Amino acid sequence: MTAGRPARLAVGVVSAGRVGAVVGAAWAAAGHHVVATSGVSRASVTRAAALLPDVPLLPPDQVVAGSDLALLAVPDDVLPGLVRGLAAAGSFRAGQIVVHTSGAHGIAVLRPAAEHGVLPLALHPVLTFTGRTEDVARLTGASVGVTADPGDEAAWSVGEALVVEMGAEPVRVAEEVRPLYHAALAHGANHLVTLVRDCVETLERAGVGPAERLVAPLLSAALDNALRHGDRALTGPVARGDVDTVRLHRHELAAADPDLAETYRVLAARTARRASAAGLLPEHAAHEVLATLEEKP
Repeated sequence: MTAGRPARLAVGVVSAGRVGAVVGAAWAAAGHHVVATSGVSRASVTRAAALLPDVPLLPPDQVVAGSDLALLAVPDDVLPGLVRGLAAAGSFRAGQIVVHTSGAHGIAVLRPAAEHGVLPLALHPVLTFTGRTEDVARLTGASVGVTADPGDEAAWSVGEALVVEMGAEPVRVAEEVRPLYHAALAHGANHLVTLVRDCVETLERAGVGPAERLVAPLLSAALDNALRHGDRALTGPVARGDVDTVRLHRHELAAADPDLAETYRVLAARTARRASAAGLLPEHAAHEVLATLEEKP
């Protein structure tokens, strides 16, 4: 393997979840050989058959032991114990590349593997996965957060080359900021889904529909404008200082769903502060909005 240019590698995938099966399939398409994967659930077995056809299903320790590139695509909280267990089982060997896809962890979690002489890498695809074949194509143009040993430029180059072979764009993320990096992404992606579903279900409760079709252009435009224009994209009654409308919104939401009303209150307060800081909402108007949001609905 030359620096920055991985040779054709025998890849082992632990496990055939939504991320692992897709990344494994992307590397297979780039010319690597997926030699084994693991999975026990019906969904994992079905996913492996679709995305990694003819690849044998083996226990995780055997998957790792038989690979040049071991991909550990398991949930964040499962990863530390998995690495310790594989190290104790003697599954790692010098010269292997061991990659995990956790967003919250850097390479420190791979220390038990690194003690056996492996090259540790953290490659986190900044994408939501369904675990279907179209996800492989969706990797093209996506970003992947790369973390490697800060003193080993060759390791960073290997990680970046593996990302490019997925069809994605590598972004360097320092070890110490991985938890904050992941928190920011989770806050955006996960809570966006929550907000959209709250919006849709509230419209459906009001008898307005088809809700998804109604809000798709609005929400798509809001996302596009936010990415293009930042806080200048803020619109609506909070950003305008329309306190009577804000009060009315809180009243209606409190009657429909008190938990949702509290979510609205917290986000509206943050919106008011952002609008004020961006110069969209005069300071006195921001104080009025914030005071209104503190009223008992």
